[in-house]
Amino acid sequence: MTTEIKRKLYKRGSSFETTIPMPLLFALDKSKKQNVLFKFDNQKSKWYIEFEEDKTAEGKLDSGKSAASADAPNNDVPRSGKKR
Repeated sequence: MTTEIKRKLYKRGSSFETTIPMPLLFALDKSKKQNVLFKFDNQKSKWYIEFEEDKTAEGKLDSGKSAASADAPNNDVPRSGKKR
């Protein structure tokens, strides 16, 4: 018996999107960022989904700060008005 998973297609501006169900993600390392590849086989007229680790995410910080600002000294002034 085959497994079938049905998903809704959502309109977002001038494009469409859908979510990827968790059963398809079982073999992925979820602690790493992933890219989803959609490949079309013209001969079979079928789409295939592949996953790859996002190599561009290496070296970036999760906090959203650039490496330069993360290494800079913390000169934040707390509410008391005194420097830390």
